[in-house]
Amino acid sequence: MPGRQSLFWKLVVLLVAFCLLMIWLSWSWGRYMETQNAFLSRDAKALLADYAEDAERAWEQGGSAGVDAWLATMARREKGWTGVIGHDLQPLGSQPLTDAQAQRMTFLRGLDWPVSRRSMGLPWLRVPFPGNPRAGSLVIELPERLMPGRYALLWHLTITGIIPGVFTFLLCVGLYRLLIAPLNRLREQANAWRADPLQGRLNAQATSRADELGELGRAFDHMAERLQSTVALQRQLLRDLSHELRTPLSRLRVAGDSEQDCARLRDRVQREVQGMQRLVDDTLQLAWLDTERNAPALEPIQVQALWDMLAENACYESGWPSSQLHCAVSADCWVQGNLNALAQALENILRNAIRHSPPRGVVSLHGRREGDQWLLWLDDQGGGVAERDLERIFHPFIRLDGSRPGDGGFGLGLSIARNALARQGGAMWAQNTGVGLRLNLRVPAAYSSME
Repeated sequence: MPGRQSLFWKLVVLLVAFCLLMIWLSWSWGRYMETQNAFLSRDAKALLADYAEDAERAWEQGGSAGVDAWLATMARREKGWTGVIGHDLQPLGSQPLTDAQAQRMTFLRGLDWPVSRRSMGLPWLRVPFPGNPRAGSLVIELPERLMPGRYALLWHLTITGIIPGVFTFLLCVGLYRLLIAPLNRLREQANAWRADPLQGRLNAQATSRADELGELGRAFDHMAERLQSTVALQRQLLRDLSHELRTPLSRLRVAGDSEQDCARLRDRVQREVQGMQRLVDDTLQLAWLDTERNAPALEPIQVQALWDMLAENACYESGWPSSQLHCAVSADCWVQGNLNALAQALENILRNAIRHSPPRGVVSLHGRREGDQWLLWLDDQGGGVAERDLERIFHPFIRLDGSRPGDGGFGLGLSIARNALARQGGAMWAQNTGVGLRLNLRVPAAYSSME
């Protein structure tokens, strides 16, 4: 089921409220229309009641002659038939009823009865005398102007067309503000990135929502930040790579113009080409680690066995005796990681530690289990780095000249090691020990085959 803040529930509430509102309008306005179109209005009832009061007064004051005089006045005022009858349905005036009029006396309506325009002719209404209803009543053919339902067609169009149309428009406005407007902001931001270097971000209104569109906005911003950092890294790598290649290329140009013998010139060219090849390989590998999104294949790895293999290679390359490379990690240290990536990370920091340690220094690897992770740390005796540079050493092409003894490398080893470790769920950071530099590695733990 969708969460409480899901856009699904907002749409459900909006549509249910719209349906209930339309049902209520149909019921309430339908009843109102029925009242307006089928029953006499209040003003019409009041006018007819006044006519009945005048007829009663004429009867009481003048009898039959008074009724005749009043009927003559009414004939000039209203076009339809008007009569005054007693309780026996006989006229109180001198004019007798015709057969048709006498027959109509049996179909008289009261003031509160419904009146329909669909009936034949205008209805006849009976209005008792207000003072003495048993004395007589006014009978009148309802004037056309007092007939209800004069605006029935207009009311019908309003109820069935205009009002539903207005509320449907309001529903569309609500759906637009709820769905389309945030998508338009995403589209505008995407279009803005064509000219802007991925620095623009969505406003807080788009990213603070708790529904799916808010998640989309936050994912959009996260994607922009990731793309911006990737583009910035690629540009930085390109600038640094071009800068680093200038020196060996200059040396090659000088060597080509020199008068050295072929053997020395060939050795020089080979060294420079190998250095440039290593630089290009390391740079491409760092770029690949930063842009690759597929998770590497993980497997249980015994750190002690991996260290023995890396230490053997390091001793061969550096000429250090194995006694200067010490491993204090027990055989039960198994981590879950990618073998190639973890081996490359350990190899890079091991080479870096050897490069910056004195000739008789000691490089040692230690570790301890912390919950479902292993904390490994590699100590050297190279004197450490300034506290402000503990994070900078992981940046590409950073070489702290003078801060640690020794030289060599291009400043990519630690960057590659940290990125390789991060891709398999680990982390790396540095700290000073007072004697040298300590590189800490946090790697997910795994169970060995003996557990």
